[in-house]
Amino acid sequence: MVFEKVAAMLAEKLECEVSEIKMDTKFEALGIDSLDVMELLMNVEEEFGTEIELGENKVNAVGDLVTLIESKLQ
Repeated sequence: MVFEKVAAMLAEKLECEVSEIKMDTKFEALGIDSLDVMELLMNVEEEFGTEIELGENKVNAVGDLVTLIESKLQ
């Protein structure tokens, strides 16, 4: 469920098909920089009603972000 929402948000932002986004897709490959990731995080926080701190966590791929979100939802 988390992956699907994140993929949908990314697809909308990038104007691409959701099917192009996989768990191991690197943000760099999508042309997303750290500022875009922060914007995405804010949208995710709003969507899931949780606060997500990157802190020491390296978020380089879609799966990294999904894992981080899932850990906050438990």
